[in-house]
Amino acid sequence: MSLSWRIIDIDQYDEDAYTEDEILAEFETSLSTEEVNSNTQKRGTEVRNLLTRGDLDNSLIRALEDPPYGRHLEEAKTESTRLVSEVLTLFRATDISNIIKTLNKDQQDILMKYLYAGMAKPDQYNSSLTEVAGTGCIVRVMTDKRSVF
Repeated sequence: MSLSWRIIDIDQYDEDAYTEDEILAEFETSLSTEEVNSNTQKRGTEVRNLLTRGDLDNSLIRALEDPPYGRHLEEAKTESTRLVSEVLTLFRATDISNIIKTLNKDQQDILMKYLYAGMAKPDQYNSSLTEVAGTGCIVRVMTDKRSVF
C-alpha cells in the first residue's frame, strides 16, 4: 500500500492559504533598510538623551515609537529591542505598573511584543503589563501579523 498521497501539499489548492512573505508584505515600510536603521539609531540617541535628563517615562514612550515592522530589518529590530530593554532595566520594580498605566493600548501592545521578543526580565514586566493592560493585550499581540522580532 502506497502512502505517496500523504506528501501532497494541500495548501497549494487553498486560495486562503498565505505564505509568510505574503502576510508580511502588507506591513512593509516604504523606507529602505538603511533608512530604517538610521531612524532607529536616531531614536536611540533621543532616548539616551532623555535618560541622561532622568526622564524615564518619556524615554520609554519614545523607545516604543515607530517599531521596525517588516522583513529584512533584523538589525533595526535587534537595536530597538535592546533599546527598550535598556530603558526598562532603569525602572524600579515598584514603578513599572505606574508607567504602564500611562501608556495607551498600542504602546502597551508594542511593549508586550518587545517583551516576547526577549527582554532580560520578561516575568517581572510581563506580569505587570498583563496586570495593567489585561489579557486582551496578549491576545492582540499574539494575533497581530506584525512582529518586532
